[in-house]
This record gives sequence, C-alpha cells and structure tokens, in this order.
Amino acid sequence: MAWTVLFIAGLLEIVWVILFKQSEGYTRWGYALAGLGVSVVSFAMVGWTLKTLPVGTAYAVWTGMGAAGAAFVGILLFNEPATAVRLACVALILIGIIGLKLTH
Repeated sequence: MAWTVLFIAGLLEIVWVILFKQSEGYTRWGYALAGLGVSVVSFAMVGWTLKTLPVGTAYAVWTGMGAAGAAFVGILLFNEPATAVRLACVALILIGIIGLKLTH
C-alpha cells in the first residue's frame, strides 16, 4: 500500500509544478492556490509512506518522479527541448527509481 501511495504522491508532484507554471509567477491566484493545495496533499502522502518505507528510498522515488515527470510534461505541453541528452538524463532518473523499487 505504501508504494501505491508513494506513486500517487509522485504524480501529484508533477501536477503541482504544472499548476505553479500555469500561475504565471503567482499572478493567477487560482492556479497558485490549487498548486499549493496539491503540494500539501503530496507532502502528506509521502510523509505517510515514511512509516514503512526507508526515508532515502521514498524521498528519492518521490522527487525523481516529480523531476522526470515535470521534464516530460514540459516537453509535451510547454515546448521545452527534447534533446537526446535531456531524454537520456530523464531515462537515468527513471532507471534509478525502478532500481530503488526493485532493491527495497
């Protein structure tokens, strides 16, 4: 169950960063407040997982999902560059996440 919650918390990491991007420097308060609310839920969820998962593993998976997911969404939605090096770096993050899950 903790891994499922951690996965959802990682997905919420991606959601809140997109909402903050949409807030345009916190000038669109609806997006900013929604991003704040989603980030609080994500923090609470990862905190709950720490009751059973090792802190290093949980934190690395959570932030890794957020980083890789945000980079991927940036490419898809915000026309950020999709260079081979950038995609390879995102792949390395994902490999690390998978490795942490498999070795737990």
